[in-house]
Amino acid sequence: MLAFFSPGQYVRHPQKPDWGIGQVQSSVADRVTVNFEHAGKQLIIASIVELEILSEEDLRSRRP
Repeated sequence: MLAFFSPGQYVRHPQKPDWGIGQVQSSVADRVTVNFEHAGKQLIIASIVELEILSEEDLRSRRP
């Protein structure tokens, strides 16, 4: 299923957990530009990679 992404959303790449949490910078058609904590800016093809959208609760549980 192809999800729709908005700038500012937080996501995770399911096959690249070491990239950390990413924030969506832009989304045009199935191309999503995400700035990841440990991998920098990456262009993700959402029709190939199903990014996990993180909830506010997911983010809160990460904070020390």
